[in-house]
Amino acid sequence: MQLTPLFTFLAGLAKHNERPWFQERKATYDQLRAQFEEDAAFWARELAQLDPALAGPAGRKTVFRIYRDVRFSKNKDPYKTHFSVYFTAGAGKEIDSPGYYLQLGPNGNTLIAGGLYQPDKTQLAAIRQEIDYNADELKALLATPDFQRYFGALTGEKLKKAPAGYAVDHPEIELLKHKSFLASHQMADAEVLSHEDFRTHALEVFRAMVPLCQFLRNAVA
Repeated sequence: MQLTPLFTFLAGLAKHNERPWFQERKATYDQLRAQFEEDAAFWARELAQLDPALAGPAGRKTVFRIYRDVRFSKNKDPYKTHFSVYFTAGAGKEIDSPGYYLQLGPNGNTLIAGGLYQPDKTQLAAIRQEIDYNADELKALLATPDFQRYFGALTGEKLKKAPAGYAVDHPEIELLKHKSFLASHQMADAEVLSHEDFRTHALEVFRAMVPLCQFLRNAVA
């Protein structure tokens, strides 16, 4: 999709986050949304080749609504100021599985990320057990040139102390402290707009996180 018109629209929405402004430009939004959905379909097809679990019956693509749920939020702005999509081989409504997320928007709001955010207790125990038994595989994929290029390191919320059942001097204690297991590639606006073919760039970033998603999925299977 053409990113400059999208960023222009979303920057205007950030300044005028109100229904009358949005409704006057609904046709523009619908056109931009359709273009984003085309790119999302492209990423879904390509990811299914890179990560075959996404091609199975549990594979799903979710293009998120621009409308915010303000019922329980102090921020009553009715609209999000980014477009976003998520790809995963779903584990169900209450339990997630490793997946791939893209968020596209101005003012530094572009993010390409993946992994597993806040796994439940059973999943977390399984991942920690896999790290305990098989840390070399995880460390090897985190050290690959492509992972280092786009993400640098594994991110996600961590415990301050060693998790229950693991010694404080465990050789992999920093990995075991993780409560979420994420790869995150934040992009400045200038970098996003410099790409002649952004969707190909996004696919390359997704490709770099496939081994992490597969490691996590195998751990919780």
